[in-house]
Amino acid sequence: MNTRYKMALALLGGARLGAAAIQGLLMRASAIFVAAMLVALPASAASVLNEPPAAPYEKFSTLVKLPDFLPGLGTLYVDPKTLPEGPFLAYDHKGHLVSTIYMVPLKYMDAQKNFDLASPGGNVDHVSLNYNAGHDPHYHIILWHVPKSEEVIVAK
Repeated sequence: MNTRYKMALALLGGARLGAAAIQGLLMRASAIFVAAMLVALPASAASVLNEPPAAPYEKFSTLVKLPDFLPGLGTLYVDPKTLPEGPFLAYDHKGHLVSTIYMVPLKYMDAQKNFDLASPGGNVDHVSLNYNAGHDPHYHIILWHVPKSEEVIVAK
């Protein structure tokens, strides 16, 4: 008796079914799982695709003295609990998500701290790593959700 058959038999509470019936049940269960994943994955990203994103994100300019729109980055939102590194969600002038940004302090990198760079906005087209010598030297790790040719939409 193969492992799949034993597993199906256990799930069915010992019912006696033919191999073809069990294989059909396993195929249907697999199809249902895949369909659920395809529906569930975009739903989690959908809540951040347009400005304003759902809680716990807050507009960064309401937390610190900065303009609403930062040229080269966009309008930023962040969960205050994740400061200073983020993720920050960056939106263009039309309120569409263009990137997810991590602002990683240089001292964290010098300390060889590990980071999980999740992408709440879904698929990443490309990544930029930019040094910022501002108030606290840090790197912007930008996970772009748009093609490189469309980065200009947040340039000004």
